[in-house]
Amino acid sequence: MTVNLAESPLGWLLARGLIDQRQFDAGEKLRADWERANLAPSITMRWDAGPRSGGFRGSGDHLEPTERQAAARQRFDAAITALGRDLNDIAWRVICSGEAMPVAEKALGWPVRSGRLVLRMALDRLADFYRLR
Repeated sequence: MTVNLAESPLGWLLARGLIDQRQFDAGEKLRADWERANLAPSITMRWDAGPRSGGFRGSGDHLEPTERQAAARQRFDAAITALGRDLNDIAWRVICSGEAMPVAEKALGWPVRSGRLVLRMALDRLADFYRLR
């Protein structure tokens, strides 16, 4: 499977050299936790909600889907808390919600091109939180 990085706001910023690979990876980790925690609004039928038949219950390191979802939610909440109130709005809007930078800046009432600087600070803090090098 190929991924078009330009489809996401972070991919767009990375492709133009406006964020570095470490910042991109930190944002992708937050987005992955957001998706794994199933925090996005659902607008279609959930086919995975039915009972499982005869599933393998291995050792303690095997997590059921709901346990994986809960673990991702805990990581996401901890990451958002680590960002603090000053940075979590722009991070959530651009990384999780997929808003373009101008849309996020306008929604937050910020001057044009100010969001990029704040997002870079948020991504650096996320990279520290996720212990990325």
